[in-house]
Amino acid sequence: MHHVHQQRECLTPDDQVFNRNGEESIATTYPVFLVVLADKRLPIPKLEDSIRRYLAAQRPLLEDDNYRKTKEIAKNFEKGVGRTLHKELVYSDQKNKHTSYISAPWYNKYLTAREPLVLNFNPFISMHLDPKPEYNNQLVRATNLVISALRFLKTLKSNYLTPDIFHMKPKWSETDTFKRLISLLPSRISWYGAYLASAYPLDMSQYVCLFNTTRIPKLNKDELLTVEQPKHLLVMRNGNFYVFDVLDNCGDILHKSEIKKCLHYILQVDSSPPKFPLGYLTTEDRDTWAKVRQGLVDLGNTESLHQVDSAIFCLCLDDNPVENETELTHAMLHGYGTNRWFDKSLSLIITKNGVSGINFEHSWGDGVAVLRFLEEIFKDSTKNPAISPKPEPTSSDTSAAVRKLEFKLNESVQAAVKAAQEKFEHQRKSLEVEQLEFRKFGKNFIIEQNLSPDAIVQLAFQMAFLHQHGKTVSTYESCSTAAFKHGRTETIRPATLPTKQCSVAFVYERGKHSSEELKNRIHSCSEHHRKLLIEATLGNGFDRHLFAMQCLAKATGVSLPEFYQDPAYIQLNNIIISTSTLNSAAVEIGGFAPATQDGYGIGYNIYDTWFGCNLIWYGNREGNEFLKCLNQSLDDIFDVLKGKPLV
Repeated sequence: MHHVHQQRECLTPDDQVFNRNGEESIATTYPVFLVVLADKRLPIPKLEDSIRRYLAAQRPLLEDDNYRKTKEIAKNFEKGVGRTLHKELVYSDQKNKHTSYISAPWYNKYLTAREPLVLNFNPFISMHLDPKPEYNNQLVRATNLVISALRFLKTLKSNYLTPDIFHMKPKWSETDTFKRLISLLPSRISWYGAYLASAYPLDMSQYVCLFNTTRIPKLNKDELLTVEQPKHLLVMRNGNFYVFDVLDNCGDILHKSEIKKCLHYILQVDSSPPKFPLGYLTTEDRDTWAKVRQGLVDLGNTESLHQVDSAIFCLCLDDNPVENETELTHAMLHGYGTNRWFDKSLSLIITKNGVSGINFEHSWGDGVAVLRFLEEIFKDSTKNPAISPKPEPTSSDTSAAVRKLEFKLNESVQAAVKAAQEKFEHQRKSLEVEQLEFRKFGKNFIIEQNLSPDAIVQLAFQMAFLHQHGKTVSTYESCSTAAFKHGRTETIRPATLPTKQCSVAFVYERGKHSSEELKNRIHSCSEHHRKLLIEATLGNGFDRHLFAMQCLAKATGVSLPEFYQDPAYIQLNNIIISTSTLNSAAVEIGGFAPATQDGYGIGYNIYDTWFGCNLIWYGNREGNEFLKCLNQSLDDIFDVLKGKPLV
């Protein structure tokens, strides 16, 4: 691979430093509590607290007789084998103070899962178009986003990336004075100074896997591969693979004109889809894909696969435009299978009309790192674009810098590609998508009522499902535990006794309660949800604790304790309503497929004056009816909060 070195796009402390507040010179005043870790360890809850919280989550889902049986099983577990497993977990945690008790089990959970990544694990986040329409030309946007991504990479590797911090008292901790004071402290104690100011550094250990990382399919358990040295970008177009260097031998970003010319060449070259697009293989179940990949290696494709695996990230240039959020969701979540490599930790997707987003593999990390990356590259590419839409002369030797990867296939691999394509097409076509925008109120109105915005939206989900299906079901809301070293996520269980009672009053007892009584029930739901949110954020949920003990029990090789075989426990973990929120000014929309074939996947955002959600389901559910019920539930909540009676 050849390229011509020109003027470099080098990182300096004063010009290419990313921080959330835009004060670029300030970022360099942090010491290396720029270290990429929060130092506080994830706590293991008391066993009796986890059992109590578990039973509280079960109560709205079970009839009285079933609940009594589940309670008996849980209490026996707490007094017996559960106590032994809890002690083993605490002992193991004390021996492994370099990490969290959930880190290894959580990695193992993902890497041992044999289902396909697409539509089961990989979510997406899309960003707004560039506010300057002419900058949404596919080549211009791709060049600017790639260079902004490389600036982020340089900033991260140079320890100039402003740490993620949760500010409890932002009026003090987000000031220049605080930042300068912190900069004077030695790095080993700077985190302590931040804690005293109620500014909590968040764990950033996942960030390293944003780049040069791929999940490699293996029989029974996959592997995560990170190769830090490679300097090349992987570009996919029409199912073809191209690579070219974007960093020089010093690790500095190549000149913007070189990167633009390489991308221009890929967009202009005849790029007919291959007869057997290998991207389909990454949509297969993991054991099948592992066997086929080994076949590719045996055929002499090791170097081409290594180029894919070790690339900084994958840039997918789609030849199709998207015109609305439904098309956008389909494009970013799964595409057509040909122009994706779902194993890459991060794929930046740019459509023909410049619509852009990220699809990411989930085992290595959670939405916090990806969202930060998206926010930074959106901000940098729109406020500090590397190139403009002005036409520039193209050089004649660009093709020498770009290499198309070739793969040797035999009949067995070809048949595997076709089989993967058929399965993927069947699954893709069964997926349905629709959005809801509710404009009567948003975050501001809810806060004025002294309520939690997230609690109100989650309550509306419960009401809508009860109205549509006549029952309360297992519901999941993701909560980050990044406040702790190697924290991942904890589960909030939004289906509670207060939400069930409130939903029943709104759906089945309309007219029986005054607006004041209903308002009080809404407040009870909000207070309870706030409590659950705080507990989860502080590592005091129950799901991860019980899951970690289950992993220990499985490792013994004997039959699982009765607690884990209880149908109620299994039902609780069969998620019907899976939800996650993304609060960011850079995000257009995000989403993920439902956790079960009969479930809903709901990505939502609560804006200042309105609420929006992206609903994804399979054809055996009636998602459009759910959205009608959701709209009605939000209308009812609004009327009650305004003092109007339900009619």
